Amino acid sequence: MIDRDEFNFILSDLIDELPQAFFRELSGGIIVSDDAPESEYSKNNDLFVFGQYRVNSLGRQVVIYRGSFERFYSHYNEEQIKNKLRSVLRHEFRHHMEFLSGIHNSSSLEAEDRREIQEYLRRYADLDEAFEK
Repeated sequence: MIDRDEFNFILSDLIDELPQAFFRELSGGIIVSDDAPESEYSKNNDLFVFGQYRVNSLGRQVVIYRGSFERFYSHYNEEQIKNKLRSVLRHEFRHHMEFLSGIHNSSSLEAEDRREIQEYLRRYADLDEAFEK
Protein backbone atom coordinates (compact mmCIF):
# COMPACT_ATOMS: atom_id res chain seq x y z
CA MET A 1 0.00 0.00 0.00
CA ILE A 2 1.17 3.50 -0.72
CA ASP A 3 2.00 5.63 2.31
CA ARG A 4 -0.20 8.37 3.75
CA ASP A 5 1.63 11.20 1.99
CA GLU A 6 1.35 9.53 -1.41
CA PHE A 7 -2.34 8.76 -0.78
CA ASN A 8 -2.97 12.43 0.05
CA PHE A 9 -1.00 13.56 -2.99
CA ILE A 10 -3.07 11.32 -5.28
CA LEU A 11 -6.28 12.54 -3.66
CA SER A 12 -5.20 16.14 -4.16
CA ASP A 13 -4.68 15.49 -7.88
CA LEU A 14 -8.10 13.86 -8.12
CA ILE A 15 -9.71 16.80 -6.34
CA ASP A 16 -8.12 19.11 -8.90
CA GLU A 17 -9.91 17.16 -11.67
CA LEU A 18 -13.29 18.28 -10.34
CA PRO A 19 -15.01 21.49 -11.42
CA GLN A 20 -14.90 24.27 -8.85
CA ALA A 21 -18.71 24.36 -8.78
CA PHE A 22 -18.72 20.94 -7.12
CA PHE A 23 -17.27 22.49 -3.97
CA ARG A 24 -20.15 24.91 -3.47
CA GLU A 25 -21.44 24.66 0.09
CA LEU A 26 -18.97 21.90 0.99
CA SER A 27 -18.14 23.83 4.15
CA GLY A 28 -16.49 20.88 5.92
CA GLY A 29 -14.25 20.15 2.94
CA ILE A 30 -12.68 16.79 2.25
CA ILE A 31 -11.00 14.94 5.06
CA VAL A 32 -8.97 11.75 5.10
CA SER A 33 -9.45 9.32 7.95
CA ASP A 34 -7.19 6.41 8.81
CA ASP A 35 -10.25 4.48 10.00
CA ALA A 36 -11.68 1.46 8.21
CA PRO A 37 -15.29 1.57 9.38
CA GLU A 38 -17.46 -1.47 8.93
CA SER A 39 -20.88 -0.72 7.49
CA GLU A 40 -23.74 -0.83 9.95
CA TYR A 41 -25.31 -3.38 7.57
CA SER A 42 -22.33 -5.74 7.50
CA LYS A 43 -23.31 -9.32 8.30
CA ASN A 44 -19.98 -11.08 8.21
CA ASN A 45 -17.29 -8.44 8.67
CA ASP A 46 -17.32 -8.04 4.88
CA LEU A 47 -18.85 -4.66 4.15
CA PHE A 48 -16.72 -1.59 4.76
CA VAL A 49 -17.06 2.12 4.07
CA PHE A 50 -14.54 3.77 1.73
CA GLY A 51 -16.11 7.21 1.59
CA GLN A 52 -18.96 9.11 3.14
CA TYR A 53 -20.89 12.27 2.45
CA ARG A 54 -21.92 13.91 5.71
CA VAL A 55 -24.49 16.59 6.36
CA ASN A 56 -24.77 17.78 9.92
CA SER A 57 -24.94 20.92 12.06
CA LEU A 58 -21.32 21.71 11.17
CA GLY A 59 -22.04 21.68 7.44
CA ARG A 60 -21.32 19.33 4.56
CA GLN A 61 -18.17 17.30 4.06
CA VAL A 62 -16.70 14.32 2.27
CA VAL A 63 -14.74 11.77 4.27
CA ILE A 64 -12.35 9.36 2.57
CA TYR A 65 -11.40 6.35 4.68
CA ARG A 66 -7.77 5.64 3.91
CA GLY A 67 -7.85 2.76 6.39
CA SER A 68 -10.41 0.93 4.25
CA PHE A 69 -8.22 1.36 1.19
CA GLU A 70 -5.25 0.07 3.15
CA ARG A 71 -7.19 -2.93 4.42
CA PHE A 72 -8.66 -4.01 1.08
CA TYR A 73 -6.30 -2.71 -1.58
CA SER A 74 -2.86 -3.09 0.02
CA HIS A 75 -1.79 -5.24 -2.94
CA TYR A 76 -2.81 -2.61 -5.51
CA ASN A 77 -0.27 -0.47 -7.29
CA GLU A 78 -0.46 3.32 -7.39
CA GLU A 79 -2.52 3.48 -10.58
CA GLN A 80 -5.06 0.96 -9.28
CA ILE A 81 -5.38 2.88 -6.00
CA LYS A 82 -5.85 6.09 -7.97
CA ASN A 83 -8.69 4.55 -10.00
CA LYS A 84 -10.47 3.23 -6.89
CA LEU A 85 -9.99 6.53 -5.09
CA ARG A 86 -11.33 8.49 -8.08
CA SER A 87 -14.43 6.29 -8.10
CA VAL A 88 -15.08 6.79 -4.37
CA LEU A 89 -14.45 10.55 -4.52
CA ARG A 90 -16.83 11.02 -7.45
CA HIS A 91 -19.43 8.84 -5.78
CA GLU A 92 -19.37 11.08 -2.70
CA PHE A 93 -19.49 14.24 -4.80
CA ARG A 94 -22.50 12.89 -6.64
CA HIS A 95 -24.20 12.59 -3.25
CA HIS A 96 -23.23 16.21 -2.55
CA MET A 97 -24.52 17.51 -5.87
CA GLU A 98 -27.77 15.56 -5.58
CA PHE A 99 -28.27 16.82 -2.03
CA LEU A 100 -27.77 20.43 -3.13
CA SER A 101 -30.17 19.88 -6.03
CA GLY A 102 -32.81 18.27 -3.84
CA ILE A 103 -32.72 15.00 -5.79
CA HIS A 104 -34.10 12.21 -3.62
CA ASN A 105 -36.03 10.11 -6.12
CA SER A 106 -35.72 6.50 -7.26
CA SER A 107 -32.95 7.36 -9.72
CA SER A 108 -30.77 9.11 -7.13
CA LEU A 109 -27.49 7.69 -5.89
CA GLU A 110 -29.04 7.56 -2.43
CA ALA A 111 -31.73 5.20 -3.77
CA GLU A 112 -29.14 3.20 -5.71
CA ASP A 113 -27.08 2.75 -2.53
CA ARG A 114 -30.21 1.57 -0.67
CA ARG A 115 -30.93 -0.97 -3.41
CA GLU A 116 -27.37 -2.30 -3.20
CA ILE A 117 -27.66 -2.68 0.58
CA GLN A 118 -31.00 -4.44 0.19
CA GLU A 119 -29.46 -6.84 -2.34
CA TYR A 120 -26.54 -7.50 0.01
CA LEU A 121 -28.96 -8.22 2.89
CA ARG A 122 -31.12 -10.40 0.62
CA ARG A 123 -28.09 -12.54 -0.27
CA TYR A 124 -27.44 -13.17 3.42
CA ALA A 125 -31.10 -13.94 4.06
CA ASP A 126 -31.00 -16.44 1.16
CA LEU A 127 -27.87 -18.06 2.62
CA ASP A 128 -29.44 -18.29 6.07
CA GLU A 129 -32.57 -19.86 4.56
CA ALA A 130 -30.49 -22.40 2.61
CA PHE A 131 -28.64 -23.47 5.77
CA GLU A 132 -31.89 -23.87 7.69
CA LYS A 133 -33.16 -26.48 5.20
